[in-house]
Amino acid sequence: MFVGQFEHTIDIKGRITIPNKFRNLLGEGFVITRSLDGCLSIYDKEDWDKLKNKLNELPYTDERARVLKRFTLGSSDMCEPDKQGRILIPITLRKNANLIQDVMFVGVGDHIEVWDKSMWESKNDFSDYEKLSKDMEGLGI
Repeated sequence: MFVGQFEHTIDIKGRITIPNKFRNLLGEGFVITRSLDGCLSIYDKEDWDKLKNKLNELPYTDERARVLKRFTLGSSDMCEPDKQGRILIPITLRKNANLIQDVMFVGVGDHIEVWDKSMWESKNDFSDYEKLSKDMEGLGI
């Protein structure tokens, strides 16, 4: 299970080091893809296969299914870290998530989210505990 937050920096060539804690859980190869909320998602092979199979079971005749498959599968890329634990994030994915320099890796259970640091901070202000409490209650937590 992926948990925790780590701040890293993208180098001039578009490479970034996967945090050690996550790299150990991901294994040798994994998938990075576009995600909701303006971030990217990284899946290990097992969880990627689960998601991919669910998407492939959707009916081709449903336009929403086709759009979702294009959004997720069409933007995905297989990654293997180099000896320093770095991956090259494709330019199209970097542009989608506005990844330029400072990046946050956030473990969210079955996958990792990759955020532009300033976007992460602006979209994820957890200081309103009353709202968080209501959201948790509304979700049955």
